[in-house]
Amino acid sequence: MQLARLADEIREGDRVALARGITLVEDDPERAPALLGRLGPPSRSFILGITGPPGTGKSTLVDQLIGSYRRKGLRVGVIAVDPSSPLTGGALLGDRIRMSAHAGDRNVFIRSMASRGWSGGLARAATGAIRLMDASGFDIVLLETVGIGQSDIEVVGISHATLVVLMPGLGDEIQVSKAGLMEVGDVYVVNKSDLEGADPMVVSVLSLFRGTRRSPPVLKVSALSGVGVEELLGAVESVRGRFESGDRELKLKSIRGMIVETARGAALAKFAAVSERGADGLARKVLEGSTSIEAAAAKLAP
Repeated sequence: MQLARLADEIREGDRVALARGITLVEDDPERAPALLGRLGPPSRSFILGITGPPGTGKSTLVDQLIGSYRRKGLRVGVIAVDPSSPLTGGALLGDRIRMSAHAGDRNVFIRSMASRGWSGGLARAATGAIRLMDASGFDIVLLETVGIGQSDIEVVGISHATLVVLMPGLGDEIQVSKAGLMEVGDVYVVNKSDLEGADPMVVSVLSLFRGTRRSPPVLKVSALSGVGVEELLGAVESVRGRFESGDRELKLKSIRGMIVETARGAALAKFAAVSERGADGLARKVLEGSTSIEAAAAKLAP
């Protein structure tokens, strides 16, 4: 299919075209810029990042948020970044088993995306997929990261707001602060709040902001039962209200993050191509003793 026609169909809200566009962005990095360049700047979608350590119930929370936003009449896109299969490179978890209650809703589009070794909890194609969903007319894009903990913070750069999802039993206050997520959230969620230790966890999180200029909401939620979800939605809506009113800095923050992530992807792709060609000869020189590993690496470095 011609890229111009595909871009037009995506802008018209064609779900099949959107799926094809995301696949192209994932699998064909050479043609992807030509498609994305036809879409114009992102303008419609409010991007909500959902991040946090594994096992905290992020997917269940996303499912609840989909339902809440659909009851408001909003179109919802979801990008769920999953670990990669070591055999196929595809997502180990898939949208077949996620958010199945919304599978028949034409105003919900869910796409699982393999991280494929991409650091920071995202996938290389996540930024492109967000732009395609924006062009296709989705009001909200929920971006759920793979859940890798300490380095799972790149989502902050491209999101307009970020939820950090925690749960009781993650550890004491010092261990929580080491999670690498405590400076990046707009809203903190202590999920699975029916478990013992939820209140101490809230106190521990709040204490991390004592004496600082930040005082983000810290909310108890049980995503499984829906308890606390409406309060959470209210906290997110305060940020979305700024987005809807045209907050320039909020929009620039997300666009800057998209530029950086796109540039990082292009640079790493170029480096991978160069290193693949040059590493064999350098390895032979290291083995022969004519150069060192450090000197060889310096020749490959951009």
